[in-house]
Amino acid sequence: MLAIVLSAALLFLSLSASAGPTDPSKFDGTPYKPQKAMYDFNFAKPMDAMTAFGYVKNHLRAIKQYGDPKNSHLVIVAHGNELHAFSRLNRAAYPGMYEALKELKDAGVTIHICSNAARSRGYKPDEFYDVTTVVPAAVIDIAKWQNEGYSYMYAEWFPRLTREDVVKQHPELQ
Repeated sequence: MLAIVLSAALLFLSLSASAGPTDPSKFDGTPYKPQKAMYDFNFAKPMDAMTAFGYVKNHLRAIKQYGDPKNSHLVIVAHGNELHAFSRLNRAAYPGMYEALKELKDAGVTIHICSNAARSRGYKPDEFYDVTTVVPAAVIDIAKWQNEGYSYMYAEWFPRLTREDVVKQHPELQ
């Protein structure tokens, strides 16, 4: 009996020892429970929000494919220079922004704008698109969502590198 146990242990160790850096990764498609997430938008450039919408849309797609869309909810709290693009006064400078915001709103995303940030940039609360809601302050709104169990998501835009870009930077990968 002891010989069988030792043989099994040796077999297990030899199989686990064979894993290495060339073995492929695994995919875990286990369904996710409902998602509650709050995205903190605070961008230097007004149109960076358009890029960040991609993160939110990707999150929505992932929820639809692997999660529970009926019981999930995403929130955006905006308090950076993206507010210029969220103002209906600036539609001519930022065409397409209303449609992008409306698409997110129609998908169930709540979009909040910090009134302090708006005021500091020269806007009144009623000068934003109707698909948004102006709240007293981003700091208390962010804390509110976190207190309600929402995950904090900071959407930061940066240039995306492809595998091809990495190979160009590291010729030894070719």
